[in-house]
Amino acid sequence: MPPPALSPELKMNAAEIIMDTLLANGTTHFTGVPCSLLKGLFRLLEDPECPARYLPAPREDSALGVASGLAVAGARPVVLMQNSGLGYSLNVVTSFNLIYDVHLPLIVSWRGHDDNDAVEHDVIGRELTRLLDVFGLAWTVLDRDRPAECTQRFLDDHDVHARTSVLLVPDGI
Repeated sequence: MPPPALSPELKMNAAEIIMDTLLANGTTHFTGVPCSLLKGLFRLLEDPECPARYLPAPREDSALGVASGLAVAGARPVVLMQNSGLGYSLNVVTSFNLIYDVHLPLIVSWRGHDDNDAVEHDVIGRELTRLLDVFGLAWTVLDRDRPAECTQRFLDDHDVHARTSVLLVPDGI
């Protein structure tokens, strides 16, 4: 039985709507490394009232390992990370997740997408969607005006098509 969704009165911002959609679709666990663009989701996950379990990770590739174990055991995890962390985690994705069909939903902040971030995010920010395409990872860009619809499309890419999918978050939530 999936954990209960957040109550309607808590649906005040995009992070809460995303969380509600994830919970309504049976997400049981979250893991990842905090990023300022995802702080709204992390704030919800750190709340003792959150119905899902949050397992902080020291690195994004470690989060993928934890989530992979949870998925194999029958849980429904989601991994949260910064796009730079996805860059160095691609070895895990390509040598384990894609090879053994342990597909995970990933929520990835899209730092540097608009050339208005710290310089270290410029290259991966500019090339992120092409990188995802090269590895065959489905991706959806979060539209803040339609967070539930975008989150549902992201989950459908994962569930219906049985593939690793990415929800790209270009602005803070």
